[in-house]
Amino acid sequence: MFPIRTNNRRAISVVMTTMIILVASVVLGTGVVIYGTSLFQTGGQQQSISSQGIKLWVNSTAQSGVNNAWGAAAVRNNGDVLVSFNTIQIRGTSVPFNGWFVDANQTRINSGTNFQAQFNLTKTDMNGYPIGSAGAGQGGFNTPGGTPCVTFARNTLPASPNISFQIDQDNYGTNLPLCLTQQTGPISLNPGGATIIYFKVPTGIFTSLDSGALTTVSIFAGKVGAPQSIRVVSP
Repeated sequence: MFPIRTNNRRAISVVMTTMIILVASVVLGTGVVIYGTSLFQTGGQQQSISSQGIKLWVNSTAQSGVNNAWGAAAVRNNGDVLVSFNTIQIRGTSVPFNGWFVDANQTRINSGTNFQAQFNLTKTDMNGYPIGSAGAGQGGFNTPGGTPCVTFARNTLPASPNISFQIDQDNYGTNLPLCLTQQTGPISLNPGGATIIYFKVPTGIFTSLDSGALTTVSIFAGKVGAPQSIRVVSP
């Protein structure tokens, strides 16, 4: 007769099997909750900007052989996260940062009707920078000596291009004057934050023949933004 051999291997008990199933269920459930929360947070934090009041001007009379051109716009961060406003394109050509003159002071921007203003420009000086008078259609005040927006003193023929200028949208009314200062890089806007910008269009983009024409202006913060069709006018 053959000897009877017994099997000493032990099976996993029912209790242990139940515990493993419970732990696995908890782990999987926690993973699903974390993933769903992550998707919700990502979806809730949106980047969004809006632009309004966009204007484009080109001088009908050339100065030193150049038809100086400018634009203006108001930009607001409508999203939930900080954005970097970094691109203005005219007919596919980017406006360099040294051509941006920006006021990002929220008190001045939200003073009266500044953000909703019908931006204006009446004429430019010998260097192609905005200058105005104290009339109803004023285009702004230059500040002398390169001092950023300290005084309303007008300098009709500055010796060198300005690094800043002031524009009073309501002609000494209740709105605070805007202080538009030359930039060197992108503009950071917190959620709900806004900025008003005047920008010098690169030479050669417009001529006097473009007055009255529709053209494309694209304003972006990274990939957020959209092109708009704007009619070019003479100041």
